[in-house]
Amino acid sequence: MKIKSIFFLLSVLPILSHSQEDLLSSGPMLGYNTMKEVQIWVQTTKPANVEIQYWRSDRPDSILSSDPYQTTKEEVYTAHLDLATEPGMNYDYRLLINDEEISRPYPMNFTTQKIWKWRGDAPDFDFAIGSCMYMNEPIYDRPGKPYGGSLDILGSITEDDPDFMVWLGDNIYLREADWNSRTGIMHRYTHMRAAAEIQPLLAKTHHYAIWDDHDYGPNDSNRSYWGKRITEEAFRLFWSNPNYDLTGEGGITGTFIWADCQFFLLDSRYHRTSPDIEDRHVLGAAQKQWLFDALLYSKAKFKFICIGPQFLNDDAVHDNHAEFPEERQEIINFIDRHNIEGVIFLTGDRHYSEISRLTTDDGDVLYDVTCSSLTAGSVDGSNKPNKYRLEGTQINSHNYAIISVNGTYWERQVSVSFRDAEGKEFFAPVILDFESKD
Repeated sequence: MKIKSIFFLLSVLPILSHSQEDLLSSGPMLGYNTMKEVQIWVQTTKPANVEIQYWRSDRPDSILSSDPYQTTKEEVYTAHLDLATEPGMNYDYRLLINDEEISRPYPMNFTTQKIWKWRGDAPDFDFAIGSCMYMNEPIYDRPGKPYGGSLDILGSITEDDPDFMVWLGDNIYLREADWNSRTGIMHRYTHMRAAAEIQPLLAKTHHYAIWDDHDYGPNDSNRSYWGKRITEEAFRLFWSNPNYDLTGEGGITGTFIWADCQFFLLDSRYHRTSPDIEDRHVLGAAQKQWLFDALLYSKAKFKFICIGPQFLNDDAVHDNHAEFPEERQEIINFIDRHNIEGVIFLTGDRHYSEISRLTTDDGDVLYDVTCSSLTAGSVDGSNKPNKYRLEGTQINSHNYAIISVNGTYWERQVSVSFRDAEGKEFFAPVILDFESKD
């Protein structure tokens, strides 16, 4: 084992007193971040009273507190704690369980979003993306070679220090023993979230998420999956998005704003039909209409549409949106007809990564940044067709990406840096150019 890996594993071992050790399962995790509120998530191993104390870094004597929360078996001992904040401020925080501080061997701090409109340019920021996170548990895994790879990649993301991370689905892998019971589903989430290697990333970086088939249900599952209300419940219990089910018809559809960008968190499973019926769709009428309304309303410089499987690739295989060509084309036509600029799809699923670029009939440029996988088995995509692939951007091993948004209002740009499990760039960052080349 490399010295760096040994050091990392030692650095994530909890420093807990014996009386506290059996009370903390995982966390704290930084959830959504706004100017006036931040949410922090935590899970205990049994009923306990949890609380976050926090303070502005420049005012260490002025201690603030969240409302205390009693974790329960019904909620799998999870808690979502809301912190009232002020814009653009640095805060430190600590976790208390039953009025005792839980000491962690890594920084616990965050910075709230800054007020910038009518005051100057939007702040620059970086965020991480990734998908397909398989954590081995031999008793429930398939026989033979472990499907999940090293978890060192989590340490590399942590070291990159992004402002937040967007998990693009298959964030856990439900197994045969899991998806037919609430007990199994909650176990899978608890097992993944409790891994020692993920704790520093949870505490240091804000997290947002969508799901895909493996954290929604069985492989390639659609709206027929009987347990989808249970997995929806689990998703809400274990993630900390600012909103869910914006259509009112079930599922995890949501959105959030960061600086001058808007993120549209779409649900590619809850309403998905079979591709073999006449009225076939991924999003469904209500979610599609919400997306259209939200895109038209949005004043964001860049609009990141987060959805599990690839969207732009027109190869109709492996759950690509192209298996539902009518809905895919309708969405492209809508963006084109209304000249909605700065649209970037963020996708996962394929177990290889690449960037796709499509120019519409009216000259609008769309991108699809596919990032997969974090630890699940990788696939050689070199023989997979995609006429929109940017040459030289395909990656066939474990990876994540850091997306940077920077520049002044008139020169704002997005760049994508794909990195391996050790944090090394595969190639120079790719700047997403929205000028039509046709």
